[in-house]
Amino acid sequence: MRPEVQTFVADGPLPDWDASEEEIERRVEQLEAIPKPVTGDEAKALVACFGPDVCYGVAWTLLHLIETGPNPVLATDPGRDANEWHQRLFLRAVNGGLIPELDGIAT
Repeated sequence: MRPEVQTFVADGPLPDWDASEEEIERRVEQLEAIPKPVTGDEAKALVACFGPDVCYGVAWTLLHLIETGPNPVLATDPGRDANEWHQRLFLRAVNGGLIPELDGIAT
C-alpha cells in the first residue's frame, strides 16, 4: 500500500460535522495527495475511512477515489445497519451492472 494511503487510513474515519476547519482541511489534503487510481487493497482499506456523515462533502471525494480502483469493492450487500457510504458503494456497483441485482435490494 502506498504511503499516502497508509497515512490517510492510519488517521481513521473522517470526522463528523463538528470537527474543526483545520482537521477537515488536513484530511482533504491527505485525500488529495493519494494518486489515482487506487489498487484493490487500497480501495478496501479506504472503505473503513467513512465517518458518520458527509463531512462537508469530503465523503463524496473519498467515495469517488475508492471507485477509481478495481470494482466492485463491496461485492456483497453490507446490510441495512451498515454505514450509509458502504450501502451507497454497494448500490452504485449494483446500478452500474458490476453486481447482479438481488431480490430485495432497492436501487
